[in-house]
Amino acid sequence: MSCEKSQQHLLILDDTLHDIDDKIREELSSVVRTGDYLWLAFDEGYSLERLKRNKNTYSQHQTFSLTEFIDLPAGKSEIDIEGLAYDGSYLWIAGSHSSKRDKPDDRDESVKRRIKRLSKIKFDHNRYTIARVPVVKNPKTGEYTLQKSCPNPKQPKKKLTAAKLKAGKKRSQLSKKLVKDKHFARFMDIPGKDNGLDIEGIAVIGERIFLGLRGPVLRGWAIILEIQLKQKSKKKLKLKKIGKHGQRYRKHFVNLHGMGIRELAVAEDDLLILAGPTMDGDGTIALYRIVKGLPDAKESILYNDEIERLANVTLGHETEYGKDKAEGLTLTEDNELLVVYDAPATNRQQNESDAFADIFTYPGGKKIS
Repeated sequence: MSCEKSQQHLLILDDTLHDIDDKIREELSSVVRTGDYLWLAFDEGYSLERLKRNKNTYSQHQTFSLTEFIDLPAGKSEIDIEGLAYDGSYLWIAGSHSSKRDKPDDRDESVKRRIKRLSKIKFDHNRYTIARVPVVKNPKTGEYTLQKSCPNPKQPKKKLTAAKLKAGKKRSQLSKKLVKDKHFARFMDIPGKDNGLDIEGIAVIGERIFLGLRGPVLRGWAIILEIQLKQKSKKKLKLKKIGKHGQRYRKHFVNLHGMGIRELAVAEDDLLILAGPTMDGDGTIALYRIVKGLPDAKESILYNDEIERLANVTLGHETEYGKDKAEGLTLTEDNELLVVYDAPATNRQQNESDAFADIFTYPGGKKIS
């Protein structure tokens, strides 16, 4: 293995900014960095959370409701944000695109009622979101903020605009295409935690947008979808035709020993993968690297010896079942890897609302800004 856990950074979170049943630290699902700022998502919300770094602590929590930047079909309700990426101009947001099966959690209900819950499948309209929002740096203060529309600092005569992929209540333009796909058709109406379609990571390299799938996993092979988007109207994006046959997406199959993808990130020319169980269970979550990224202009299939396993992030908790699920990954300005956890273990919690993120060394590279 090529990287090791070196230290922890404290995330100081303010639960009073949201009215949710669980604490924010219990629901963290993705993270990305811009300068000294971390952007976090939690999967019950429809907002992005921003923290500012001060040495080994991230604090000064502010929240940005995505309803102020993009049109959501269900308004202020859960997007189930599972992926964040930054391309130098935009923050990209990926909803899970998954349906969900009801949980028989209430022990006060009858056995019949609890069993019946396991037959119920729900579709949350906002989950079918793939969107971008301009993020702009104040040259005087270094502060990064979201904008609905603004001049492009790199090309002042052009504008950056917030927009989202065309979507309806139960499908986005992408999932409508996948319904007809020979690999995906049987999985489209299966809930994400049952090995159905479940987007859990996004990475952007130039015009190439990569979506990491927690499910389906096909005979041990995880899938990364590659798409490109173009402006359809002021607020909407649509899938761009790519490849010589004009397809709307490409498929890349990656052998991760039966694990699904929990997050994607970019480190210079490399594509990083955080991978773990596709089902809702404890198990190893590991960090992988595809050196020089995925091949351009064609689909691919990568075997074990073409992927570098960098580290085991967590091995699951025997004493705290269902805890410490690594879900977010980003590169720090010190060229290290920062990992955040959904349902952090007790030893990762501090005070009423705060949590520790892990820092892993990253082999090679240079300090970045």
